[in-house]
Amino acid sequence: MPRNRPHRWLALLPALALLGGVPFANRVHALVHGWPFLLVWILACVIATSGVMAVVAALDRRADAAEGRAAARGGEPGGPPDPAGFGRRP
Repeated sequence: MPRNRPHRWLALLPALALLGGVPFANRVHALVHGWPFLLVWILACVIATSGVMAVVAALDRRADAAEGRAAARGGEPGGPPDPAGFGRRP
């Protein structure tokens, strides 16, 4: 079971931007390259979701690797070092 990973809260950012920004973006009556601003806003949120999820996946891989190294050392990440040196390579 994965440990507490606060970086996963980043996944809420695009959803909040989409849900919270649409009422404000709907008031703008400008065109962006011929497209309504609301459509551009929603498209930007969808693209941002892909980017944010890629960042979360990279941070998850980094956390998994850190946990794997800690398990190989015989300790928890950020825990006290193993005084006997078990699990370390020469």
